[in-house]
Amino acid sequence: MAVPISSAPLLEARNLTKLYGNVQALDSASFTVGPGITGLLGPNGAGKSTAIRIFLGLTDATSGSALVMGDDTRDPYARTRLGYMPEHDCLPPNQSAANFLTHMAEVSGIPPSRSRALAADTLRHVGLFEERYRPIGGYSTGMKQRVKLAQALVHDPVLILLDEPTAGLDPTGRTEMLNLIRRIAREFGISVVLSTHLMQDVERTCDNIVLLDLGRVKESSDVASLTQETELIYVEVANNRDRFAAELTNRNIEHTSEGIAVSIPDVDGAKFDAVRDALVASEARLVRMGPRQRALIDLFRSN
Repeated sequence: MAVPISSAPLLEARNLTKLYGNVQALDSASFTVGPGITGLLGPNGAGKSTAIRIFLGLTDATSGSALVMGDDTRDPYARTRLGYMPEHDCLPPNQSAANFLTHMAEVSGIPPSRSRALAADTLRHVGLFEERYRPIGGYSTGMKQRVKLAQALVHDPVLILLDEPTAGLDPTGRTEMLNLIRRIAREFGISVVLSTHLMQDVERTCDNIVLLDLGRVKESSDVASLTQETELIYVEVANNRDRFAAELTNRNIEHTSEGIAVSIPDVDGAKFDAVRDALVASEARLVRMGPRQRALIDLFRSN
């Protein structure tokens, strides 16, 4: 896989400001992105997609600058080292995934014969090899997300920018996508920027975080230093969350629902057994249970 050719940060924003008329999407945002998986986290309207578009050279900053591995974003070579997975559906429904990825590789300047081989290999990596000749229009949402991820990878980039990669996926699909992203980073050495408004995705997947709100950088650090264990037990389930919560209530166990998960305070031996019984009674499929970390949402509350 490709590797950076300089010691410069993979991405660097220097006092990046972007105005759309009277709307300020970015406000003097400065941050860097290094190797590994970086979460670009923030609510809708925080400036995440605007920052990505500037790094891709799709739009210019109003002021400030953005660099890709030390080069200006308008440098064509800088763009060849990036892959991009857009949030919205942009796939040709009548084309097969194999044909689409072959075309995308050729657009990147790869010879046709090599492009076909890369398309097949990339679709194997994302779990679509057996389905590669089917028209994309017949794919499920999860399969389409994998095609979008594959086209971001097919030209062997140094860094991929993923805009809401778990959008539209059910809990099982989210877990599979996040596991795939981790595998790409750790087995193939491709760094990742994961742009999302879902804090749990960042907590579960990312090494580092850039936290945006109203176009400003609120935090930029490694995830571990921004979270810490609390006395809460965090129980994440893949299904039947409401039934699980109801079973906890029936057992007089205090709890708080958080998306697809439930947090439970002061769990001792007896309460742990009751939580286990509630999981069994609700037929909820356990994804993760352990000490609750400080939620990244607390960073918004404290600023």
